[in-house]
Amino acid sequence: MTVTIYDVAREANVSMATVSRVVNGNPNVKPVTRKKVLNTIQELGYRPNAVARGLASKKTTTVGAIIPDISSIFFAELARGIEDIATMYKYNMILSNSDQNKDKELQLINAMLGKQVDGILFMGGDITNEHVEQFQTSSVPVVLAATYDKTNSIPSVNIDYEAAACEATSYLLEKGNDKIAFISGVDDTLINQEKYSGYARAYKEKSISLNDDYILTGDYSYDSGLEAVNQLLAMEEKPTAVFVASDEMALGVIHGIQDKGYNVPDDFEVFGFDNTRLATMVRPTLSTIVQPMYDIGAVAMRLLTKYMNKEEVEEKKVVLPHRIIERTSTK
Repeated sequence: MTVTIYDVAREANVSMATVSRVVNGNPNVKPVTRKKVLNTIQELGYRPNAVARGLASKKTTTVGAIIPDISSIFFAELARGIEDIATMYKYNMILSNSDQNKDKELQLINAMLGKQVDGILFMGGDITNEHVEQFQTSSVPVVLAATYDKTNSIPSVNIDYEAAACEATSYLLEKGNDKIAFISGVDDTLINQEKYSGYARAYKEKSISLNDDYILTGDYSYDSGLEAVNQLLAMEEKPTAVFVASDEMALGVIHGIQDKGYNVPDDFEVFGFDNTRLATMVRPTLSTIVQPMYDIGAVAMRLLTKYMNKEEVEEKKVVLPHRIIERTSTK
C-alpha cells in the first residue's frame, strides 16, 4: 500500500497540516514536532505525491525540455546547462527527443502541458507559425534555446550566428583563401540562413565573387560532411578551404579529405562551428567558432525561472558572445 500524508499524521499524532508544513519546509513548526514528523516519514518510507502537491499549489516544480537529438554532443551540452540550473533552482526536468520533426514537436509541447509542467524550454529547427501560436497560447512560459522565431516574440537565448559565420569566413579569406566552400545544414532554418548570410557578407566585404557550386548542404552529421566534401573534391576547380556549419560535419570533411590522400591544412583548410568536444578529438584539431552551448542552456533555464516566478525580465532576447578559436586544421 502507498503511504499517504494521512498515515504519517496518524503515526506522528499530529495534523495533516503539520506534516504538510514539515514537507514543504515551512519554518512555523516546533523543532521537536519537526523531528518527530521527519522520523515518522523515514520509518514509513513516505514520498510526497508531486502531482497532488502540484494540484494544490498549481505548481509541479517541473520543466519540460524538448531537444532535437539527445545523442548529439551539441544538444547534450545544452541539456547539461539546463539541468544544472534547474537543479540549482529546485526544478525537475522532463527531457524529450523530437527528432526535429514538426508534428512530433507540436505533440510533445501538448504532452508537456498535459503533464502540468511549470515551463517549457524548446530547441528545434524551423519555428513555424503553428509553433508560435502554440507557444503564445501556452498556459506556462516558453523559452527557446539555440533557436528563435521570425517574429522574435518568444524569449530566446542564442549567439549572433551571422556575425560568427562572417568572422569565420573572413578569417579564411584573410589567409589567402578566395575559394571557400560552405557546407550548411539541409533545413532552411533562420539560423542556417544567418550562417549563409554571414558567409556571403564576408565575400561582399572583400569584393570577391561567390561560386555557388561551392555551397552544399548536409544534415549536421559526420556522414553528410564526408559526402559533401567528396562532391567538392570531385570538382575540376577545387576550393582551398571549407567552412562547415557544425563540428560533427567538419570531422567528416577532414576525414574525407584525408581519405583521398590530401592533407589538412596544407591542401585544404577546414573551419567548423560550435566548439564541441569533437573539435579537439580529431587530428588535426579543428579551428572553429566557439558557441557556448552549456551557457546557452544555463541562461535559457535561468530566464525561464524568471518568467515562472514572475521576476522582472530586462531582455527577453539574449545574445551571448562567441569567438574564434584557432587550431591546427587551419594554417
